[in-house]
Amino acid sequence: MADVSVLMSDAATRRIAELEDKLAEVTVERDHLRLAYDRLKADVELMRRRLFDAKAERLDTAQLELEFAHKVAALDAMNRELGLPPSPPPPSGDGRTREHGNKSHKPSGRRDLREVDLPEERIEILDPSREGVETQIGWEESSRISWRRGGYVRVIIARAKYLDLGEGEASSSIATAPLPEQILPRSIATPAMLAHVVTDKFCWGIPFHRQADRAAGTGMSLDRSLMCRWAEHLGGTVGATIVTAMRDDAMRTAFCIATDATGILVQPIPGGDHLRRGCTHAHFLVQIADRDHVFFEFLARETSAAIGELFRGFTGYVQADAKSVYDLLYRPPDQRPLPEDDTPPDLAERVEVGCWSHLRRKFWEAAITTKDPVAREAVLRVKRIFDLERSWRRKPHAEIRSLRELHLQPHVDAFFAWARPELAKLDGRRGMLASALGYATRHQVAFTRFLEDGRLELTNNRSERELRRVATGRKAWLFVGSDDHGQAAGNLMTLIASARLHALDPEAYLRDIFRVLPHWPSGRYLELAPKYWLATRARLDAAELEAELGPLTVPNASPTAEQSVSG
Repeated sequence: MADVSVLMSDAATRRIAELEDKLAEVTVERDHLRLAYDRLKADVELMRRRLFDAKAERLDTAQLELEFAHKVAALDAMNRELGLPPSPPPPSGDGRTREHGNKSHKPSGRRDLREVDLPEERIEILDPSREGVETQIGWEESSRISWRRGGYVRVIIARAKYLDLGEGEASSSIATAPLPEQILPRSIATPAMLAHVVTDKFCWGIPFHRQADRAAGTGMSLDRSLMCRWAEHLGGTVGATIVTAMRDDAMRTAFCIATDATGILVQPIPGGDHLRRGCTHAHFLVQIADRDHVFFEFLARETSAAIGELFRGFTGYVQADAKSVYDLLYRPPDQRPLPEDDTPPDLAERVEVGCWSHLRRKFWEAAITTKDPVAREAVLRVKRIFDLERSWRRKPHAEIRSLRELHLQPHVDAFFAWARPELAKLDGRRGMLASALGYATRHQVAFTRFLEDGRLELTNNRSERELRRVATGRKAWLFVGSDDHGQAAGNLMTLIASARLHALDPEAYLRDIFRVLPHWPSGRYLELAPKYWLATRARLDAAELEAELGPLTVPNASPTAEQSVSG
């Protein structure tokens, strides 16, 4: 019996050990499933927020102030402990970061349309029953808005014909006055028509097929394939002339270039096998050179080599997100791969500047999906930095640098001193919060670079604003026809975006450029860039410029543009 008891006890012990091992396995599996469920739940919540909520990355800041009142007090006390004056208060009523309860002033009453600069028509209404019976003493006037549809205009080009009698009737000949230079020889479109078509598509996002439908509604037949050829020819022409001059100027003189990229589809080239092929993926990369130029570059492949080629020769600051394709830009020249062809190596040195909007976005995504108090506190800390930066936005650059050093740098240093221990507490665990904290701490040097100079921006939002026009337009025109079409579109969008940067009407600017460019000397294309166009236009003959076709007197070189080129 004793042996049987021992055997039963051993069997029970083994069974218990097996069950304990199974329980441990199930517990580990359960923990993994819970973690996967939490991650999936967070992803679903983030997608829901992106789909149905506003994209302004808002949080209830009043609630954050209540949750972290002690943190806010600590941030406010930081300057006092350092012997600095109190931080300036954030601006109010700027229409961007309006707090709850802070309603903007809404104008009341009827608009006075006489303050608007519009052509005026007058309609006088008489009372037949009182005319000739009572004395009219005046008018009671009110205003309405009307609209007169413009349309296509047929331009008659009349070239003089001459009869040369010579020495006799047999030697007589007829000669016709030659056509002046045009940007599209033998085209039926004038510069104004070309500018209208290009601006409608690349500025307002109206695809060519809709322009063709609109033209048909007015009785004008305008084929979209014809407009495609116009755009490709014009984009290639301005790209080889004005855009090239602008790029040389930017690479030589710019202090900081902000950059970002967005995807675009390229229509496949039909093959002889009649098989259907899907669109290929390419990118439009934007470069903003200070307050001078905006460039859109078409990249068939967004690689480090392609981006490095776009920045070749530029020495200065580059503001971008932490995407790996930009890493090559910041390497020392001796650590970059040598070109495969005979191109000389790029010896320019560039300095990385981070974007605090990207930093904040990662914490915001963690805050709205996981409701983690650390993520919410990070949003509050970054909000304080943004509020302070906004309060001196319009001041001179030297004063901005001094104010940042006095008021902002303590908050920036405190943010990273707080973020590093919070990341260590996660002990290698993955998730949105760990990703946000890791992103911030790994790129701390780039995120603090803006403190070096008042001309550097806290965020790269200006690049995203420019790319938004591409993202909005591609919803309508969907894709570009080929890589060549993509490059041509980028050149035209470059001129349009640069014109808007300098407060020029894009359509009026392009019309003038298409009129002037065939007559312009090849070494002076920078004078036609939007940055210098107002000065150049003032030196042209207004009557000659107004004509759609005809001779054009080219003035002497602009001193400002010459100085920029020689500098």
